[in-house]
Amino acid sequence: MGSGYPELMREASSTSATNELEHAASSYLRSARHQPVQWRAWSVEAFASAQAQNKPVLLDIGAVWCHWCHVMDRESYEDAEIAALINRLFVAVKVDRDERPDVDARYQAAVSAISGQGGWPLTAFLTPDGRPYFGGTYFPRDDRYGRPGFGRILMAMAQVWHDRRDEALETASSVMAAIEHNESFSGRGGDLTPALVEKIAASALAQFDPRNGGFGSQPKFPHPAALDLLLELGVNRGNEQARTAFATTLEKMARGGVYDQLAGGFHRYSVDERWVVPHFEKMLYDNTELLRNYAHGFQSLVRGDFLETAREIVAWLDSTLTDRERGGFYASQDADVGLDDDGDYFTWTLDEARAVLDPAELELAAQYYDIGELGDMHHNPAKNVLHLNHTLAELSAKSGTSQENLRPLLDSARYKLIAARVLRPTPFIDQTLYTGWNAMAVTAYLETARVVRIDAARDFALRTLDRLLSEAWDGEATLNHVIAYPEGIAPQERAPGTLDDYAFTVHACVDAWLANGEMKYYRAAVKLADAMIARFYDRTAGAFYDAAAPAVGTAPLGALTARRKPLQDAPTPAGNPTAAAALLRLEALSGRTEYREIAEDTLECFAGIVEHFGLYAGSYGLALERLLLDPVQVIVVGSGAEAERLEATAVAGYAVNKTVMRIAPTGLVPGGIPEALEETLLQVPTPAAEAWALVCKGRTCLPPVTDAEALLQAFQSGAATPAR
Repeated sequence: MGSGYPELMREASSTSATNELEHAASSYLRSARHQPVQWRAWSVEAFASAQAQNKPVLLDIGAVWCHWCHVMDRESYEDAEIAALINRLFVAVKVDRDERPDVDARYQAAVSAISGQGGWPLTAFLTPDGRPYFGGTYFPRDDRYGRPGFGRILMAMAQVWHDRRDEALETASSVMAAIEHNESFSGRGGDLTPALVEKIAASALAQFDPRNGGFGSQPKFPHPAALDLLLELGVNRGNEQARTAFATTLEKMARGGVYDQLAGGFHRYSVDERWVVPHFEKMLYDNTELLRNYAHGFQSLVRGDFLETAREIVAWLDSTLTDRERGGFYASQDADVGLDDDGDYFTWTLDEARAVLDPAELELAAQYYDIGELGDMHHNPAKNVLHLNHTLAELSAKSGTSQENLRPLLDSARYKLIAARVLRPTPFIDQTLYTGWNAMAVTAYLETARVVRIDAARDFALRTLDRLLSEAWDGEATLNHVIAYPEGIAPQERAPGTLDDYAFTVHACVDAWLANGEMKYYRAAVKLADAMIARFYDRTAGAFYDAAAPAVGTAPLGALTARRKPLQDAPTPAGNPTAAAALLRLEALSGRTEYREIAEDTLECFAGIVEHFGLYAGSYGLALERLLLDPVQVIVVGSGAEAERLEATAVAGYAVNKTVMRIAPTGLVPGGIPEALEETLLQVPTPAAEAWALVCKGRTCLPPVTDAEALLQAFQSGAATPAR
């Protein structure tokens, strides 16, 4: 696992007393259990203590991968003087934003309303019942960076509570009102039409950077859902600008330093507009969603570089972020191994490269990866972030040496650099298995396995989903937010499943049924969808809340009283369009019209405002495409080589409304396939062939075909048109 912050902190403080976080399961919370601050986890007891003592609450929200969270830990929370001040004046509560996204979302909105910006670490000062009256992000220990020192902030906020309480309460009330207003995103009144999808895409394209790819200037984030929407419009609606923006962005990202050129996998984002210098943490959700982008790009544009990147992302995830034995995807890898390190694990000086490469390898690698005496990192200009300014073909033309001769030399250099890097202290890996993120990974692996033909990825995805359904779901209505914590630590209280957890898991179950035809996955999808509707859907006003209502007789803590209906992709696809898309997929399989009605009503709730969200409404645009377009279903029945050819032909070309199903002949018995498909197939004469395919658009199906060429002709006939 390597030496990261939690290990270093544990070793350095192994003899010191612990606070209440000793009993926490979260990696982030446990990393603070030896701090002199008397931290408490988010709980009823913590707020009851604050009210009993009439003390305000100091709330810290961060994550184990967050560099500035660890800076603030070292500077302030490990400082005896600051800790004594906190312990005397406040009840201190620490929250892991990955473990409690529902808590984080509300206080991010609160701090943004107060200070104009959010982020991590989030530092908020709350009334004893949890309402925020002041907040910010990182505060230095002493006055610097144009910010007041944390000690002064602590004294001032305690004084406000004790001497100007009416002012604090008034601010808290107005902030809560702002959260409730800003997070509802109610906007009925727009029309659900293709024009709305085009407006969302046009808003994103207005920010497209044609030179460097991506959107806007700096910093640059990938926006995977918006990219898939642009691909959808580019290949299926003939929008050449969208197609170009998609392809250019994927090409530039994969050549940049935001992509790990040695081991594969994407860092969180780029601090510059050219994708060269990243924030070095690697998140599961970024890599799974970008994996889908590259798989979809290869699926439609048949580009070898997109295929290579997809394979490399899978290889990195397999090697670094997966539990190979039991199934499951780990949450994240830290950016660095210490507070004085800024991506040193991933960067190289010319001398470091020279020490492990022979002269010929160094000459080629220095040109290919842009390794020079003057590098890219501000804190150490000798450090280079490996990125590609030239393709191998360009270097071949420049040197007069064939690519066939350059490739083995480059491969040798790469392997030597990887081998040398492995010997460095490795950034910490958070081995927490989060339900929603694992479901996203299952979908990404299953889609990629089908397009790229990686059976091992399919098998691992199914093992992961089996573990998710076994350990995080009760089999009926309750889905927890965490599958398992590191080292098998059992939490005192399980984090509640969010809308995202349910919606992504419904998608994963549908994808699993598509992958192997086992009805247990389809039945789980239906049960989870019904539970999602029961727990989160607002039958009065429409759309889904992100968190379930509190149990009868209990009151939500702090800002959890504010109900949210998530619309924005930030950074994962938003809960409402994800839920709507899941229900639309299930409606096409089950024939249950309620699913479509709820999905349509959900999208209608935001139709009047969504175009203004542009880049952050990609998943909404994709869900709306799925609603507006007739579903195209390709059902491949049979086994053997011809069935493989039929499936490969059907899969070619990404389209959000296309579903390719592979069914064994034994699956055609009653109850062996979803209800709507069974009704369709009962009306079709079964060909006397080892394998055959049926193409349906909407409720209309063409006659079955028995070979790949006939399947292509069926697509071209107009009953259904695949993306090409």
